[in-house]
Amino acid sequence: MASTCPNSIAQLLLVLSLSVFLLSNAHPVAPQSPLRQSPAPPAAANGVTGISPALVSTLRETLGAIKNVASIISSFPIGGILGGGDLRLSSAIADCLDLLDLSSDELSWSMSTTSSSAHPANAGAAAANLGTGDARFDLRSWLGGALGNQDTCKEGLDETGSVLGSLVGTALQTVTSLLTDGLGQVAAGEAAIASSRRGLAEGGAPRWLGPRDRRLLQMPVGPGGMPVDAVVAKDGSGNYTTVSAAVDAAPTESASRYVIYVKKGVYKETVDIKKKKWNLMLVGDGMGVTVISGHRNYVDGYTTYRSATVAVNGKGFMARDVTFENTAGPSKHQAVALRCDSDLSVFYRCAFEGYQDTLYAHSLRQFYRDCRISGTVDFVFGNAAAVFQNCLLAARLPLPDQKNSVTAQGRLDANMTTGFTFQFCNVTADADLQGALDQAAAGNASSPAAAATQTYLGRPWKQYSRVVFMQSYIGAVVRPEGWLAWDGEFALDTLYYGEYMNTGPGAGVGGRVKWPGFHVMTSPDQAGNFTVAQFIEGNMWLPPTGVKYTAGLTS
Repeated sequence: MASTCPNSIAQLLLVLSLSVFLLSNAHPVAPQSPLRQSPAPPAAANGVTGISPALVSTLRETLGAIKNVASIISSFPIGGILGGGDLRLSSAIADCLDLLDLSSDELSWSMSTTSSSAHPANAGAAAANLGTGDARFDLRSWLGGALGNQDTCKEGLDETGSVLGSLVGTALQTVTSLLTDGLGQVAAGEAAIASSRRGLAEGGAPRWLGPRDRRLLQMPVGPGGMPVDAVVAKDGSGNYTTVSAAVDAAPTESASRYVIYVKKGVYKETVDIKKKKWNLMLVGDGMGVTVISGHRNYVDGYTTYRSATVAVNGKGFMARDVTFENTAGPSKHQAVALRCDSDLSVFYRCAFEGYQDTLYAHSLRQFYRDCRISGTVDFVFGNAAAVFQNCLLAARLPLPDQKNSVTAQGRLDANMTTGFTFQFCNVTADADLQGALDQAAAGNASSPAAAATQTYLGRPWKQYSRVVFMQSYIGAVVRPEGWLAWDGEFALDTLYYGEYMNTGPGAGVGGRVKWPGFHVMTSPDQAGNFTVAQFIEGNMWLPPTGVKYTAGLTS
């Protein structure tokens, strides 16, 4: 889209006044690379977690910078020639305000890990019960999430062609630089602080998960089974007829699990689970039986972030036996079925159906078990720290000029703890692609697109993209080279793509790419870094949920 420019004196004055307002509120930024790998070590440790006074100061300054950016964005006139009044711009503005709000929370959580005297005023009484109990690991996760939020905001504004993207560019860079600095301080100080991970890994559980959470993912729904707080039914037999109504009525910042049972049916709606809806759980009657269905997409004017059928921001979210789908189809390009920004979230026996950008694992720590994910281009993407176990990854038939990519992971800083791990998974062709491939193999001239379809395990969306497939079945649908470049040589030496002990006709590594960032792992110790226990510290927060998982490698 072409950039929108003012064409009158009054509009020019408005742009100038907004620029002056921006410059008067922006913090100065010292010239530096936005992706620093070797930050200066932190100052002397402070408090039981070893958080330095310098880091506390950085976080406070970042909160102020975020408020300044939010003020500028919220005051921007959407209507008229400056804003254009278009859906994509209004979506991008809403995205930025939501993302900046999430970042503010993540910074407040980070500050709550310091001594009580360092708590910000809005940290609240629940501040000490927000994470896993490992302050350093929580800090890196939350600060990494906040850093990624600014990147998503900027990308959304840039795609609108509006002058707003230029106006807030400096202020957003200020926030990014401050967060990069804070994340670097935490990473550099980790070695100097005795981690509490080993002491909690075997028997510890986060305090915000109560006894009622245990075995919820295994219990049947019905008399004598799982206790539920609300029932959604299309036929009126429940408390609500839509999922959104039940979610909106759920308590805010709940310290205990709130269970919403969604009876069988197709619920055609978009659901937005706000950031204060903590510890919410959706339980359906099974994949393909309970379906939440939407069709928002990029071509019709939504940002990718805003296109999600279901968007989850509240921490501690859980879902079981539900299908999330986006029916926009391949011609509509980016169309998200589920977007997740929920820290310590779990998806069990869920399906995610779409084409391009099906599952947006946007940020923070997530776990998927026994799920089914289908799509075409980048159908698992985002910048979460996510582990997928025993999941089916099904590549669908794309548009004729498209290449399938299972992943597009967006790690944009070397100090981020994010990445995607796939363990005990199955990468295969979905029914439409497999059928077309079979017809092409049989000489059916009507299937040339299928014969030309190329499917890859992933491509690097951002500079430090990180994806590992281990102990999984890689079907013949995957090309021998395995991985696809994003744009020329971009990120090929900074990404981390790994494979370990995979099987299947597409698992051979002899023809794989020769990039510096690609690794055929042979050591269990090396692969162990990407297991549930180590990559997302699952032993510290998954046991109380009752979800099945394997903590490490299998022999």
